[in-house]
Amino acid sequence: MSLSSETQLDTEQCVRERYSAASQEREIALCCPVVYDAKFLEVIPQEIIDRDYGCGDPSPYVKEGDTVVDLGSGGGKLCYIISQQVGPAGRVIGVDVNDEMLDLARTHQPDVAAKIGHDNVEFRYGRIQDLAIDLELLGEELKDLQVDGTAKSALKMVTLPDDIRAKRPMIEDDSVDCVVSNCVLNLVDANDRKQLFEELFRVLKPGGRAAISDIVSDEDVPIEMQNDTELWSGCISGAWREDLFLEEFKEAGFVGLTIDKRQSEAWQTVNGIEFRSVTIVAVKPSSETCLERNQAVIYKGPFDKVMDDEGHTYPRGVRMAVCDRTFKLLSEEPYADMFHMIEPITNIPVDQAREFDCSGDRIRHARESKGLEYNLTTQSIDSGCCGGDDSSCC
Repeated sequence: MSLSSETQLDTEQCVRERYSAASQEREIALCCPVVYDAKFLEVIPQEIIDRDYGCGDPSPYVKEGDTVVDLGSGGGKLCYIISQQVGPAGRVIGVDVNDEMLDLARTHQPDVAAKIGHDNVEFRYGRIQDLAIDLELLGEELKDLQVDGTAKSALKMVTLPDDIRAKRPMIEDDSVDCVVSNCVLNLVDANDRKQLFEELFRVLKPGGRAAISDIVSDEDVPIEMQNDTELWSGCISGAWREDLFLEEFKEAGFVGLTIDKRQSEAWQTVNGIEFRSVTIVAVKPSSETCLERNQAVIYKGPFDKVMDDEGHTYPRGVRMAVCDRTFKLLSEEPYADMFHMIEPITNIPVDQAREFDCSGDRIRHARESKGLEYNLTTQSIDSGCCGGDDSSCC
């Protein structure tokens, strides 16, 4: 999916103009029916609720105390919902490039904070495909920069964005517990989408989660529809084909991809192509070294075997050797209920563990976990499992 530079400019401008108008008057065509928890809506002004445009609810995936970034936060509805969920110990950052939507969100911020009882939301003016640049900060710096027409001043102006990215990023590396978005990623130009997912991955902490609700298609969207700026701004022609949407997460480095929600009926059908809402949840894995600590996992089933995103295969019922990093990953969501986790009898401290070879699959012999000299003999413990004192059942 690739558009010309001229089309890219027209697309971005069309998106800004349409959502600027939608911040003033509700546009039904931009809505996809979503049911939110009503208790979180009570403190949010009706004006914000009326100007909210989304296709899903990624808020259930945040946790108390989380730092959360909302990509394309619009009028702030999702940010204010999540503010209540993460509590006063949490933090919410809304990022949007639409002035009118940001004004709407910021206008009601003091009132919402007073009703909630804490003020943990901030709104940043930036492009979601470049989370290192706060455009308001960049504007202030450019205003203070003395541009006199010389090559030296021109160089300062050109290098300023890179300086901000390196020294004063809007959102720092590995700083966020959860990134959410509600029907916004499809509005980003195709030429910027690789950077978009790289940025999403960059800001998350290892173990952090992405919970993204967006519109996908069941077929490739033809180029003539992609070049229709009205369809693009309407969350139609910028939609990913549903399988390729998952590939974007995988190529960026995410694991544990789950299609947690998927509309059974199409939201819209255009030229025979169905468009529907999905919510994808994905995890940023740790980049730590793979260490051998004699741990193993047993896949419970029901499938004969499964393969993870790093290419490791887990046959049902087989004790498979894993490194410490993978062991910790599989013990948490979304994998936690899929495996029996086997720790060694004798713990191997991390600083004494040797490197684990993750290049292939290997069955873990029980003696590796128990120890070669393990020679314990036990008798059955009478726990009443036979239903009483009658030992004839044994």
